[in-house]
Amino acid sequence: MSEKIELKLGQENLIIETGEVAKQADGAVTVTYAGTVVLVTAVISDQPKKDADFFPLFVEYQEKTYAAGRIPGGFFKREGRPSEKEILSARMIDRPIRPLFVKNIYNEVQVMAIVLSSDGENDPDVLAMVGASAALVLANIPFGAEPPFTTPVGAVRVGKIGEQFVINPTYAQLDESSLDLVIAATGEGVVMLEAGANEVAEDVIVAAISFAQQKLNEIIELQKQLQQKVKPHSTRSPRQLELKPLAEELLQEVRKLALSEIEQIFQISNKEKRLEKTALVTKRLIEQLNAEDGVYSEQEIENALNEVIKQQVRKLVIEKKLRIGQRRYDEIRPISSKVGVLPRTHGSGLFTRGETQSLSVTTLGSRSDEQMVEALEGEMFKNFMLHYSFPPFSVGEIRPIRGPGRREIGHGALAERALKPVMPAKDDFPYTVRVVSEILESNGSSSMATVCAGTLALMDAGVPIKAPVSGIAMGLIKEGEQLAILTDILGLEDHFGDSDFKVTGTEAGITAIQVDVKNVGIDAEIIRQILSAARKARLAILQQMTQAIQKPRTSVSKYAPKIQVTRIDTTKIGDVIGPGGKTIRKIIQQTGATIDIDDDGRVVVCSPDQKALDAAMDYIKGLTEEPEVGKIYQAKVKKITNFGAFCEFLPNKDGLVHVSELSDKFVKNVEDVLELDQIVTVKLIAIDEQGRVNLSIKQANKKE
Repeated sequence: MSEKIELKLGQENLIIETGEVAKQADGAVTVTYAGTVVLVTAVISDQPKKDADFFPLFVEYQEKTYAAGRIPGGFFKREGRPSEKEILSARMIDRPIRPLFVKNIYNEVQVMAIVLSSDGENDPDVLAMVGASAALVLANIPFGAEPPFTTPVGAVRVGKIGEQFVINPTYAQLDESSLDLVIAATGEGVVMLEAGANEVAEDVIVAAISFAQQKLNEIIELQKQLQQKVKPHSTRSPRQLELKPLAEELLQEVRKLALSEIEQIFQISNKEKRLEKTALVTKRLIEQLNAEDGVYSEQEIENALNEVIKQQVRKLVIEKKLRIGQRRYDEIRPISSKVGVLPRTHGSGLFTRGETQSLSVTTLGSRSDEQMVEALEGEMFKNFMLHYSFPPFSVGEIRPIRGPGRREIGHGALAERALKPVMPAKDDFPYTVRVVSEILESNGSSSMATVCAGTLALMDAGVPIKAPVSGIAMGLIKEGEQLAILTDILGLEDHFGDSDFKVTGTEAGITAIQVDVKNVGIDAEIIRQILSAARKARLAILQQMTQAIQKPRTSVSKYAPKIQVTRIDTTKIGDVIGPGGKTIRKIIQQTGATIDIDDDGRVVVCSPDQKALDAAMDYIKGLTEEPEVGKIYQAKVKKITNFGAFCEFLPNKDGLVHVSELSDKFVKNVEDVLELDQIVTVKLIAIDEQGRVNLSIKQANKKE
């Protein structure tokens, strides 16, 4: 039986329907907003996955080109590997729902979102987030913190145009917006934030969350209403779940045998030594607890130790105000910043914070190096890219290299979003810019280290960024009414804490935010406190960074390509290109430079050599220059006749030097004073009504 429910949301109606399509999925809905439609399904396996020690949740997001009325490019003419946008959208769906599943579930769950229709105005990603929650709520899947295991999630995008907040802005509105904030929330509070911003104040973020709260609650209520409509007609039986909670007896035994050692271990600041000590404790526990009858498996013992460590870390932080390595709540690990660490790159920066280290390298390229992005809303070109690399040695591990994974793409996109607001306009800096972050060590917040190292590398490369950007990862541990906000969290504090709260920005304001909450949600007041502490940390890091380099270098590296931009009259574009591209090919062949011409007359000339660049610019200038009576030119003799010589005084522009204008003396034969391809100085003395040009060598050489 099909059901449909809708809500006025922003400028359009949000419509959720179920029961019409994909009926064999455990839960399936279509979410419609204006002309954009997304199908989202949820399926759970009948049996738990054998030997699984983690929750096997798979989230997929697909944008089919038919949704926008197009056929895919390429040879095969069908969708292939997921695009960066699809991967980022899948991550954005995954992050708010994963923590809400019941603990100790090992059945495989797959959530799939397929964009069926795109109007080119509204982004489907937020609709897919709402659809994922609705599909899970309608399915017999334990999605929620406590019985009856249904905790709907609402999601909206908030923009800020002028002083006004806008719910679910269109692509066109986002171009004008100073804020692009995606909020996911339960009825208890915010569970995820994702934002890009043009240096906005912390108060603006909090105000945007408060502005969205009512609509988020309405979306949550909408899903509950849909569930109540569908529930009486549901014929799908609940899955038999084999939850595997840890035995309380085992937890007590592990706590008794290892508690004192655990407390000592977490006073050690060095990650490697801490892991060594933890491994020894694990080995001893396995030997002791399996010595008699082997009731517990090694995996169960390791899981129990991990749970005891988690409980103890949280207890130390909340009750004794102690952190791993005995840091204060607001203490940042030692920082080191260096620039120019690589001799032949265009710019490089090395940023180290504690045991996290990023080596970032900036490369400058020409317009031909821009990345073409095929998206549902159309093709676009990117002239700024940031790529994040996380080699296994950075955490002392060995694994095969299979190309960038979802985590690497997500972290790179976050750092790119953080730096994009300070990048110069294309007209001011006509380079394509690529930053690559190599994570050389990792123990907490390598993405924020990437932002800092990326800033250093950009300034070292001479990219005129508006202001340096720093980033910090904040943590949260909440037990009842007790709250601990942690600055510069370690990997373990992230793992055992309640939130990973990343903030980047300049001294003027925030440029990006990424927040994941591992409980049912946090309120705006806690977010305000975290943002305030993050600002203090960001500014302290900025101060350290600017000791290495205060502002961008005044010129680009000598190894970088040379680029110059000029503008010509649009009526002259044909003169530069020539018939069939003959003229522009000739310039490129003669000078070695590359030339790009826009329809508005913008000409970008690029060359690794300044001399070649100057030659190409002179040629273009000559092609577009209007001949001027009285002006002196350097000309090449192209043709000799009995009545004079035709000379090219500007590219593709000839004039006649009459025999009478060759010299002060009588010239009987032109060949006596001129030869082909000779360079001579001429003066333009007249242009007749038919546009014919008369030149004079005699008058050009006459002394004033």
